[in-house]
Amino acid sequence: MPNGPMSDTATRPPGPIELPDIAARSEAVRRAIDALRRGGAVALGEGPARLAVAAAEVLSQPTLDALRASDAGAVVLAMTSPRAGALGMEAADRPHVAHLRPAASLDEIRALAQPQGVDLRPLLAGEDDASADPAIAAALQLAKLAGLMPMILFARDVAGRIDLPALSAAGILTFAEDSARWLTRVAETRLPLADAEDARLVAFRPWDGGAEALAIVIGTPDTASPVPVRIHSSCFTGDLIGSLRCDCGDQLRGAIRAIADLGAGVVVYLPQEGRGIGLVNKIRAYALQDAGFDTIDANTHLGFEPDERGYAAAGEILRRLGISRIRLLTNNPGKRAALAGLGVEVVDRLPLVIAPNPHNEAYLRTKKLRDGHGF
Repeated sequence: MPNGPMSDTATRPPGPIELPDIAARSEAVRRAIDALRRGGAVALGEGPARLAVAAAEVLSQPTLDALRASDAGAVVLAMTSPRAGALGMEAADRPHVAHLRPAASLDEIRALAQPQGVDLRPLLAGEDDASADPAIAAALQLAKLAGLMPMILFARDVAGRIDLPALSAAGILTFAEDSARWLTRVAETRLPLADAEDARLVAFRPWDGGAEALAIVIGTPDTASPVPVRIHSSCFTGDLIGSLRCDCGDQLRGAIRAIADLGAGVVVYLPQEGRGIGLVNKIRAYALQDAGFDTIDANTHLGFEPDERGYAAAGEILRRLGISRIRLLTNNPGKRAALAGLGVEVVDRLPLVIAPNPHNEAYLRTKKLRDGHGF
């Protein structure tokens, strides 16, 4: 609505046929995330060959015993290719999958998921041929969704042994997009800010109960013209407690000031800490950086991609606000490409120039040289 308050005029309610299917698979993923974080196992796939999957990092003894009692008799370890490379295994473009020795203890298995890792070879009993199975990639993605390191154990032929709805690989791999697709606008308030007194805060909640995303609407954006927009991922250390190791807090406040100076615009605030790896794994990555790793290598050493973030929720929020053409405040060329793929036209990129400090100089240099960020 040009020159007037923006409203959620573009609501796209789920269709009567689509919603039950998406709701069922998203609910199963949510329950599976909870089970993994508690050290339990979840069922992946259908039929007698479905997998029982558990996360190595938080594995419990009862879960390990249940996996070992499977009809197939073998417990298999799978990890992402970056994690395999970090532990001295051959890195390929697919997960690394190998059988665990029956004598491997719970403590030895859980130690595999320590940031620095241990020597895997004494615990392995030969490679498995399942590295190309899409279910394995989905199980590793499930661990990431749970905020855990992407190292999982699984056993085959476990139909009826795991008392949870069966997950599908497709449901896991599309979970983030499913979650973002139908956001609910749940709350809104006027919120004067130090650098933008004419501001409103709008909260959006995924209908499947996930973490909320926020829109900070500054002034009254004219949606008939390209709107200044900042897509900002949450950073507890930088945004909230003033960490000097990154530039996130400075970028957030700098973007609010810049948008206020431009007259109006939006900051979309997404709950994806640490480039999408989660706060705990971000703290682990910081410890690795203290040991000499840069930002990218620390993430891959833990088994993640250099950047695990997605922007489907940002695209949906902008659509709900009636915004389709933007001037993007970012130094990250990847955001521009990601938003274009979501149907948001990025008319212009406005860099956010932040003065370095002695604690983040190396971090900013890595972003520029290895990530292609422009300052």
